[in-house]
Amino acid sequence: MGDSLRVISRFGVREAWAGSVRTVWSTRLFVAALSGTAVLTGILTARSLSWPMAHDAPLMHYLAWLIRHGVVPYREIFDMNLPGTYLLHLLALGLFGPSDFGLRLFDLSVLALTSIGMIVAARSFGRWASLSAALIFWLYHVAGGAWQTGQRDFLLTLFLAWGTALVILAISGGKNRLLVGAGLCLGFAVWIKPHGIVFLLATMLLLFVRRGDGALRSLGLLLGGTFLSTAGILGWLAGAGGLGAFFELASGYLLPLYSPLGRGAMGEMLRWHSYGGVLWATLALLIGLSVYQVLRDGAFDHRHALLAFGLLYGLVHFFGQGKGWEYHLTPLALFASLLGASALDRIFLQGSQSVQTAAVGLFVLLSAVLGMKGAEAFDAPWYVAKRQRAIEVAETLKSHLRPGDTVQVMDTTDGGIHALFLLGVRQPTRFLYDFHFYHDVEHPTIQSLRREFVEGLRGRPPAFIVLFEETWLHPGYDRVRAWPALRDVIAGAYILDREGAGYRIYAKRTDS
Repeated sequence: MGDSLRVISRFGVREAWAGSVRTVWSTRLFVAALSGTAVLTGILTARSLSWPMAHDAPLMHYLAWLIRHGVVPYREIFDMNLPGTYLLHLLALGLFGPSDFGLRLFDLSVLALTSIGMIVAARSFGRWASLSAALIFWLYHVAGGAWQTGQRDFLLTLFLAWGTALVILAISGGKNRLLVGAGLCLGFAVWIKPHGIVFLLATMLLLFVRRGDGALRSLGLLLGGTFLSTAGILGWLAGAGGLGAFFELASGYLLPLYSPLGRGAMGEMLRWHSYGGVLWATLALLIGLSVYQVLRDGAFDHRHALLAFGLLYGLVHFFGQGKGWEYHLTPLALFASLLGASALDRIFLQGSQSVQTAAVGLFVLLSAVLGMKGAEAFDAPWYVAKRQRAIEVAETLKSHLRPGDTVQVMDTTDGGIHALFLLGVRQPTRFLYDFHFYHDVEHPTIQSLRREFVEGLRGRPPAFIVLFEETWLHPGYDRVRAWPALRDVIAGAYILDREGAGYRIYAKRTDS
């Protein structure tokens, strides 16, 4: 009997020793993978410092520039973005200036603050979880290319990360007052993209279920913070004179007409994203591995539930908008990074060899995919061409403009508004884009917008009208021919002065 016990004891020690050796080597491999990912992230971040403004960022900066020069948002700017975006780009212009490099500094500052929020949110999971989550998200952002810079859905993640962190700290540490800060963050998030209310409601549900007798007090603190941020934003908008116009635009155009635009099949939304299939499959497997380990250990709690709610919200955020644009995936990437990394410490402390090997492999694969994506996105020809077009139009117009002249561009994101930002020139109408005029044409709202645009050009004729070939939904120069009133204005008072690659410049006749 004693001999048997000694054999069993020796076998148990050997098995434990062998397991610890496997854990050590798996951990070393993971640390090596994490270090390699950090180096790759550093390289892509350093290369991104030379990124120019591209795609949507010049539009948002131009809007902020207009507001800084006294233009009333929504009343004198017809735009579908929410006021939280304006405030953030006003902050960017104030802190970092209007240059391309200033925008990069703003973007990286937001990324750094978001990453810190993620580390705080995940630190109770362990150091590997918190560092890995932040690193994955950082790499995801810089691998996306210049057109991700300053995007609204990316700015949104700053407030989602800190809102999540403060809710977790409040529940875990019993510090209810932190829920006011969480409410401030999540409330502001809603005023960047309204879909953020889905995560706010999910957070309220979690607090109601988790807090028991203190649920009403917790909800009150969270909603109090939400009210403060909402009151602050709407107070600023009212002070600027645009509150009434905002609600009129939201009820008359945004909800009934803009929201349904551009919706495609769910499969098509992801098909054209570079490396989209393998990237999201890898993240899904990493999430599955973490959830498996947590459930196996019986350790699933409010933290994982909140991140799972965040993941579901990220899916709603992307598919709910229905337009399929890649930057709409950014909130999903935030919560996927957090949940996917949440069990890494558990895996390397007590996971099986197969689970540890899978975790290392998935992390390496994820880094490799994002590295290839980043290399492909760097200096992508399509946004380089947009920037060159904007510079070309600005340089062409600059020598012909007199103080007080206006220029009307008919464009969406193809370089026209960017050119106006470079020139520091205003338009004679409140319309930044022209896609509004070509959908739901028979609707009374669109008819009214068309009349306002034509009357604005007649009453305050700009020195130049720049028509861009590409615009969202209805590209091509022929779109003007199908609008007789606008066609007559251009034909009667303007001449074609220059035709470039993707644009036509019409100069006002001297006799008109």
